[in-house]
Amino acid sequence: MTLVEQYAPGHVRAASGGENRLLRFSHGPDAWYTASAKRALELWRELEAEAGAELFVPCGVAWFFDESEAWAGASERALTEHGLAIERLSPDEAHRLFPSFDPTGLTSVSYEPEAGVLRARDATRALAEQAVVRGARFVEGVAVPEGGAAVVDGERLEGDRVIWAGGAWLARLFPDLVQLTVTRQEVFFFGAPAGWQAPNVPAWVDFDAGIYGVGDVDARGFKVAPDEHGPEFDPDADDRVVSAQKERVAREYLGRRFPALARAPLVGTRACPYSLTPDQNFLIAPHPEHESVWLLGGGSGHGFKHGPALAEHVERLLSGEESPDPRFGLEGRRPSGGLRTRN
Repeated sequence: MTLVEQYAPGHVRAASGGENRLLRFSHGPDAWYTASAKRALELWRELEAEAGAELFVPCGVAWFFDESEAWAGASERALTEHGLAIERLSPDEAHRLFPSFDPTGLTSVSYEPEAGVLRARDATRALAEQAVVRGARFVEGVAVPEGGAAVVDGERLEGDRVIWAGGAWLARLFPDLVQLTVTRQEVFFFGAPAGWQAPNVPAWVDFDAGIYGVGDVDARGFKVAPDEHGPEFDPDADDRVVSAQKERVAREYLGRRFPALARAPLVGTRACPYSLTPDQNFLIAPHPEHESVWLLGGGSGHGFKHGPALAEHVERLLSGEESPDPRFGLEGRRPSGGLRTRN
């Protein structure tokens, strides 16, 4: 197996290049994603053991709702059916999850105690290192498609299967086939006192407000990330400077929901890409003209956690054990909203 990457694994330009990413099981009524996330966690745990690294922070994830009770109920049923724990709390009961919490405006809180946070950059590097240990060849260079092969800096690479998992670059490689919008998403880290560190504090998602965050992991700061889709973004050329407007959104929410952090200093920022399909379902599809070529991408802001489970799924597709799911195909996509309607 040959793995081609234009930058070092875990590089800052990639969606997987950040400090941490949520691993949550709730996806509304779509149990496929719930099952995938559950399997992915098992595989991430296996990678931890193989690499001798702590990649998963078992802090749980709390969901805040003020309108979308139907989505919350569907998620609860899906988790229960898959043997995953979930608690429905009243807003006042959620006080126990955070050192300081104001539930004003919320109608309920769901808590996934088995969910948590992945150290994304560390996990990406560990995965690449273990692949090499198992015999993979790693090539650093820029790959471009040529028929059913890939050309990397003038060298033609062929194989029984060629999988293009190009992230924010996938649509650029296959502009006539792939519908992706790449946006700039901004993340803010605030200095928090003792007591706000994960795993003691859960990650959280305000579903209807479209904002999420993570307790302080590895002394990076308390993470707050507005999830409204940002402007279109070139991951190679555009500056990664955050906007004053999004900082105001993050600060306003922080002070309103977690009052003790209202004056917390901003200690770090990051801008990363979302690769959005029109309906925010993944892209997992064979090339229509080259049967040995597959296209994989469209993480749509919620793909990283599924990585190892997706690899298993693609392996079954390549072996013929499973057939491609049309909703992950190249056609027939309907636009949908952001985190509020995401699967």
